[in-house]
Amino acid sequence: MENVHLVPEEEEDDLYTGYNDYNPTFDGEDLHNDEGFQQAVRTSHGRRPPVSYIAPSRIPVGTAMGRPMTGAVQDGAARPMTAVRAAGYSSSIARGSVFDPLGQAKGPAPPLETRNEDTPEEKIKILEKKVNDLIEESCLAHARGDLQLSLEKAKEAGRKERALVRQREQTGTADHINLDLTYSVLFNLANQYANNDMYTEALNTYQVIVKNKMFSNAGRLKVNMANIYFKQKNYTKAIKFYRMALDQISNAHNAMRIKIMQNIGVVFIHMGQYSDAITSFEYIMSESPNIKTGFNLILCYYAIGDRERMKKAFQKLICVPLGIDDDDKYIPPNDDPHANMVIEAIKNDKLHQMERERKALAEKYIMTSAKLIAPAIESSFAAGFDWCVDMVKGSQYVELANDLEINKAITYLRQRDFKQAVETLKMFEKKDSRVKSAAATNLSFLYFLEKDYDQADRYAELAMSADRYNPAALVNKGNTEFVKEDYEKAAEFYKEALHNDSSCTEALYNLGLTYKRLGRLEEALDCFLKLHAILRNSAQVMYQLANLYEMLEDPHQAIEWLMQLTSVTPTDAQVLAKLGDLYDNEGDKSQAFQYYYESYRYFPSNISVIEWLGAYYIDTQFCEKAIQYFERATLIQPTQVKWQLMVASCYRRSGNYQKALETYKDIHRKFPENVECLRFLVRLCTDMGLKEVQDYATKLKKVEKMKEIREQRVRSGRDSSARGRREGSAGSGDGQSNHGTSAKGERLSVKLKTLPGSNEPYEASTQQEIDASYVDPLGPQMQRPKTAARKRTEEDEFADEELGDDLLPE
Repeated sequence: MENVHLVPEEEEDDLYTGYNDYNPTFDGEDLHNDEGFQQAVRTSHGRRPPVSYIAPSRIPVGTAMGRPMTGAVQDGAARPMTAVRAAGYSSSIARGSVFDPLGQAKGPAPPLETRNEDTPEEKIKILEKKVNDLIEESCLAHARGDLQLSLEKAKEAGRKERALVRQREQTGTADHINLDLTYSVLFNLANQYANNDMYTEALNTYQVIVKNKMFSNAGRLKVNMANIYFKQKNYTKAIKFYRMALDQISNAHNAMRIKIMQNIGVVFIHMGQYSDAITSFEYIMSESPNIKTGFNLILCYYAIGDRERMKKAFQKLICVPLGIDDDDKYIPPNDDPHANMVIEAIKNDKLHQMERERKALAEKYIMTSAKLIAPAIESSFAAGFDWCVDMVKGSQYVELANDLEINKAITYLRQRDFKQAVETLKMFEKKDSRVKSAAATNLSFLYFLEKDYDQADRYAELAMSADRYNPAALVNKGNTEFVKEDYEKAAEFYKEALHNDSSCTEALYNLGLTYKRLGRLEEALDCFLKLHAILRNSAQVMYQLANLYEMLEDPHQAIEWLMQLTSVTPTDAQVLAKLGDLYDNEGDKSQAFQYYYESYRYFPSNISVIEWLGAYYIDTQFCEKAIQYFERATLIQPTQVKWQLMVASCYRRSGNYQKALETYKDIHRKFPENVECLRFLVRLCTDMGLKEVQDYATKLKKVEKMKEIREQRVRSGRDSSARGRREGSAGSGDGQSNHGTSAKGERLSVKLKTLPGSNEPYEASTQQEIDASYVDPLGPQMQRPKTAARKRTEEDEFADEELGDDLLPE
């Protein structure tokens, strides 16, 4: 018993306890001193033959602690081989068995039991999955912009969810209704109703959610209901629901409360309650200031005309932290290639793009605020701008100070104070290159508008020397070369501007006009087709394409582009008249009449259109309808006798001789020396047997005689002058001058044949020839479509460049 140690009961049994204990029985070092062992060796017991091994079992020798050894059999059961059991070994394995740790000898596993889908619980699970899938499909359809499909999926999800609830009630599992699924279905349905402008249905669905006490945090949805009331312009209810939502949101969710307060302030602005809006915005600026709220606060102070508070609000606005890193961290060090690779990777990632957008938005709000309050906070807008510039220089937006100075010059321009604008811009000549280039570009633009092309060229050169990669300066330099008719050099500057900025539409437009002047029509067409891909709805580009196709003798393409142009500017009378002209040249009189008539409706003072319509009615034997057009032409050009003669001729052709006689008499009183009028008076009086025939005949002879004398004098004067020129210019080149032509092209005119003489019948008045050709609306300047609503000036022909937002920003 001295070798047996009892373990206390409170101790936890450990399977591996006692393995390191020492058993003196197996100590063979002192066997020669052991009397019992030596006696056994000397006696016959020690000399007996060895007993053969019996396999059935062996009794392991116990440890000194009284516990069996690992793998020993005790009471018919083997102690587990715990150290090797995980590898598949077993102490009780039968002899002759195969080592099979994975159990592969047992054969394949039995097949899985098939799911029984007929059980109510399985049907409910399948239905829940279908509802979740429909909600997901509805959200995806909304993300794609398919609002109708998203609403249909949301409605179908609602129907299946109601069927699911009924099925649970029938199976007696109403206590296990999935409230989260019901909430998701109703919330998605309300959202899709609101997205499809079905506000009444959306509000009803939100009410179902809000009134159900089983939905936690459903009160927040009152914000969505308030948003709907705001869209319906029901501002009173919007305020009510915003405040109800504010009451149900704890102070722990401060960001949500700030957003709701901001919405309340915006609603008050729409209601015109600026004091209440100021209260909301001031609270936000004290708790969690942001750029948008600061800008709204300035607007409210501006609306009530509080100068001092405008200044304070502007100071708060420029102190709002943006929460973005400095751009210096994106400057790569020269000695660390690994850091350079990392910076190159993050230079244009989503986070940096978001930072740039946030900074650009802040600068936009600050610039707009400064331009708004500058005229209001001081006695003059110049002093107000100076105060804003001083404040900005002491803030984190110091680079905006120069932009404010340029905006000050633009304000002078809007007030027609060009002298002050020029002086303000000239102050930037000694500043850094970027600001200097911007100011010089704007000065070049101003001088170009004033047609001072030398100064425009000088400042364009200055802008280019300050920043050669400034596309605006290159465009202005190209414009100055264009007006000098050096088209090749102008084209080079436009190409360089496009090389520096491929999105510079002004350079591309002017390059097309330059190629057009050089007669390189295919290259000009290529420029305008590229420009059309960028500016899809530009009326000027479409007109230039139509004009180029007409010059390339492709009238069908010209008509096609003009048709597209009418979809952009359907009331442009000049474009409609041009379409009528092209159809007339193609021989389609009915289409030509339609477009000429539409042009006349929008601009009834175009003489060429009036002339064509009158001639068309005469050509179709509807002289009565032609009278109103020639009478309008008479009102527009009362000193032109031909329109009044055409009115009288129409009366005569229609058989109304009395009215024709009265018209001719009226013409004779206004133009007593008109031979054609006297001839028709003699004819009419003779045929009608009137006594005035002799008087008119006498006047006719007198006028014809005076006309012959005048013509003889003119011929003799021409002969003497020609003789003098021949004598004075002997040996010199021709000095002929072109008196009868104009660079503006031929006008659309109706060449009427000579009216019948006194011995011809009335029916001898032949039909008019219609010789139509397009009037270049701007003469030798660059062609642009001329609209009735707005006259284009010479500077409009050059897409004069402005430097980003520096010149006349919105």
